Amino acid sequence: MRNLFNSNRLWERQQEGEFTIVILESRAAPEPSGEPANTLSQMLSYRDLDDKEVARVHQYVRPDGSIGGKGKPDPKRVFLGGALYRLVKQPKD
Repeated sequence: MRNLFNSNRLWERQQEGEFTIVILESRAAPEPSGEPANTLSQMLSYRDLDDKEVARVHQYVRPDGSIGGKGKPDPKRVFLGGALYRLVKQPKD
């Protein structure tokens, strides 16, 4: 998923203003995340000019405004060429 997200430069294109961001969820990051206190856990939708979702990402936003984890959003869904690519959770045994 990250390769698809990165190879299509979706984060960079969002930063350049090509997409609108819609915050779907924003809450305090859970303790086991390893992020500093007062970090937010956010689910975002990147939308094109027709208000169609191009990507859905998760990110941790630290109190200083930086993005936690590896410094970039973590893609969960990508819509390209009319196809939906998404992560599917595997059932626990």
